Amino acid sequence: MVPYCPIYGSGISRRDWCELGSASDTSYMERKAKCVEVFYIYFRAGRVEEPYVSITKKRQMPKDGYSEEIEKEVGQAEGKLCIFMVLSLLSIVYGALRCNILAIKIKYDDYDVSVKPAAYLCIFMWRSFEIATRVTVLVLFSSVLQIWTLPVVLVNFFGFFFYPWILFWHSKSPFPENIEKALSRVGTTIVLCLLTFLYAGINMFCWSAVQVKLNDPDLINKSQNWYRLTVYYMLRFIENAFLLLMWYIYKTDIYLYVCAPLLVLQLLIGYCMAVLFMLVFYQFCHPCKKLFSSSISEGLLSCFKFLCFVCKPPKSPMLTDKAEVKSPENTDEARSSSKTIDSQKGIPHQSVSSNA
Repeated sequence: MVPYCPIYGSGISRRDWCELGSASDTSYMERKAKCVEVFYIYFRAGRVEEPYVSITKKRQMPKDGYSEEIEKEVGQAEGKLCIFMVLSLLSIVYGALRCNILAIKIKYDDYDVSVKPAAYLCIFMWRSFEIATRVTVLVLFSSVLQIWTLPVVLVNFFGFFFYPWILFWHSKSPFPENIEKALSRVGTTIVLCLLTFLYAGINMFCWSAVQVKLNDPDLINKSQNWYRLTVYYMLRFIENAFLLLMWYIYKTDIYLYVCAPLLVLQLLIGYCMAVLFMLVFYQFCHPCKKLFSSSISEGLLSCFKFLCFVCKPPKSPMLTDKAEVKSPENTDEARSSSKTIDSQKGIPHQSVSSNA
């Protein structure tokens, strides 16, 4: 005879009933206790019918966390993931460091460049803070607003992809055909597109050490443009702050045990630390800083002066009109006062002339 299950309301097979306890390995009282437990869990769990195994597993888990076994497995997985992320970050930072050194040697190919350990340290800290904070901000934003992640990435990518082309078209220079003699015009275009593709991918996460300049024979901007550097980091800081604000507003219960304001503050300070190490590198540790036409501090000061001049509100025309109106009045008053003085001094002359 097939036993009757009070949960499913129909008969179940003997094999399924053995999961609750068979006569060969459990006693009658143990089977009865398990049946009572099934009823108890069923009414506590609600009216959704679930298998007995899943119900018992949920029942064995404490309310405030996972079971010990699952918690150990999750902890081990998190530890492995953290180690993998740290190793990946270190490899990326090391690649950025080598690209920085290579870019310096390419720009100053005519000079003997020797990089000191302090410069290596500044570049490493600069790139570590910059890449780590940028990746963390993008991950946090994508975890709560998945729909807007792709538009943000595409705007960043295509902005940096078309920027060198816009400068090239604005300069009205001829199309570069001396890249490789064996390449046709189409092949040269494909190579330049791949170069700008790589340039855009790098600038999405950090400042590219090599700035692409398509109207240059070497395709590299060898001059230090402090204005472009300042604008890049200002806009990137504003973008990171905006993305963190969106994450803070729309964060889910996953971040219930995370101090969100402290995390936002740490990420913003981390990006500021990246900018600080970048300034220290260009101001004190750059191997060719004596060849700069102007230091980075002077460039930043001139850039901020220009921004203050642009942001300064213009004088209103009402004030200028008032000043113009006041000036004739003052002149009239001065003339009248001089006339009264002259009249007082010239009374005898007037009387003499009248008598005459």
